[in-house]
Amino acid sequence: MKPTDIRIDDVQFSYEDFQYRTPIKFGGVALDQATIANVTIDISTPAGKKARGFGSMPLGNVWSFPSKTLTYAQTLAAMKALTERIAGITVQHKDHGHPIDLTHALEPAYLNAATEVTAALGVGEPIPPLCTLVAASPFDAALHDGFGKVHGLNCYHTYGPEFMSHDLGHYLGDDFRGDTLAKYVRTDPQPRMPLYHLIGALDPLEDKDVAKRIGDGLPETLPEWIHADGLTHLKIKLNGENLAWDVERVVNVDRVAEAAQRQRGVTQWRYSLDFNEKCPNVAYLLDFLAQVRQRRPDGFSRIQYIEQPTARDLKANRHNVMHEASKIRPVVIDESLLDLESLLIARDMGYTGAALKACKGQSQSLLMAAAAQKLGMFLCVQDLTCPGASLIQSAGLAAHVPGVAAIESNARQYCPAANQPWAARFPGMFHITDGTMETGLLTGLGLGAI
Repeated sequence: MKPTDIRIDDVQFSYEDFQYRTPIKFGGVALDQATIANVTIDISTPAGKKARGFGSMPLGNVWSFPSKTLTYAQTLAAMKALTERIAGITVQHKDHGHPIDLTHALEPAYLNAATEVTAALGVGEPIPPLCTLVAASPFDAALHDGFGKVHGLNCYHTYGPEFMSHDLGHYLGDDFRGDTLAKYVRTDPQPRMPLYHLIGALDPLEDKDVAKRIGDGLPETLPEWIHADGLTHLKIKLNGENLAWDVERVVNVDRVAEAAQRQRGVTQWRYSLDFNEKCPNVAYLLDFLAQVRQRRPDGFSRIQYIEQPTARDLKANRHNVMHEASKIRPVVIDESLLDLESLLIARDMGYTGAALKACKGQSQSLLMAAAAQKLGMFLCVQDLTCPGASLIQSAGLAAHVPGVAAIESNARQYCPAANQPWAARFPGMFHITDGTMETGLLTGLGLGAI
C-alpha cells in the first residue's frame, strides 16, 4: 500500500432529469430527454487526509441498452436499479488503492450485479456490459476526482509510478510490462481543441427544413450554427439502412456547409460519419463512400474518420471486417469497445481507430488510450450528449490524451439547460465562437469540474 492510496468512506448518488430542446435521432430512435446520475464519494488516505470526489454522467440507456422489446422507461428503470446496486457494492469496498486499482477490482462485481438486477426485475433481456460501464462511470469519475483533490493535484498529474503501484502490464498483459500510464497521458491539457458539432438525422439543414422554429435564441439551421460558433468540424449522423438517404444527406450537408464556410472565408473543415452500427456490412459502407466521392469529391476529402458502421457484437459478426474501408479512412471501434480483448478483436477485423468515452469510465478510457497508442491506432473522444461536469471530464480526456484531434459537445445543441450552472465558471468551454473549446481551463483539482 502506498501512502497516497485511498479508501472509500461513503457513497451518495442522485438524479437530474432534463428535456431536450429538440430531439436527437440515433440508432433509429428519437430521444428527447436525459437522466443524469450525480455521484459523490468521500475518500481518505492511510494518514487520515479526507476529500470528497464528484462524478456525473447521463445514463444513456437508449445508446447503452438498445432494445426492440423494452420501453425507454423499462431500460431506464433497469439502469437506475443497477446504479443503486453499484453504489452499495462501492461503499462496501474497503481496500486502499489508486482509483484505477479500485475500479479494476470492483468491475467484476458490477457486472455480476447487472446479471442479478436483470433477474430481479424480470425484464427478459440482460443488461449489457456497455450499460454497466455507463452506470458505473460516475462512481469511477468521483474516485479520480477525489484522489486528485486529496493530494492537491489535477488528476492527470496522478498517473505516474509515484501514485500507482502497478505498471500497465498489471491491467493489460505482458506486452505492456514496464509501461507506465503517465507515458501515454499529458499532465497539462492542450490549450484549445476543435469542437465536433453534431448534425442529427432530424436536424434541419436549411430554412426550408424548419417546420416550426423553436425560437429560444439558439441557432436552428446548419449555417446558423456554423456562423454562430465558427464551426470547422461537423459530425454527421447517418441511417445505415438506406443507402440513397445516407448519400444524399452527406451531399446536402456538404453543399450547405460549403456555402456557409465560403461566406466566412474558410477553406478547410472536417466531417466525421456515424452510422450507429446500422450498416448491414462493409459493402454498404464502400458503396456509400464511392458514391459520395463521385458526387462531392471535395466533400469526400473532408471526411476525417468513420465511427463503428456495423453491429457492436464483434464476435458474432466476424465477417464484417473493415480492412478495405480502413484503407480509405480510419474506421473506429465505438460501441464494441469494452476492454482490451474487444480492442484487439476490432484491430484484427480491420478497425484502425478507437473512440474513447468518459461514459465508459475514466479508468477504462485511460487504459484503452494507452493500448490504442501502443498499437498505433487513430484516437478520438466522443460524448454521450454530456452536459456540465460530464462534459468537463470528457473534454479533459480529449485534451490530455495525445493524438486526439477534436472534442464532441452535443449538449449545447440538445440540452443547453443542463449546461447553464457551469457556463459562467467555464466560459471558454460552454460559449463557442471560433469553433474551438478552451481546454487550457481544465487544470483544477481532481477532474477540474468542482
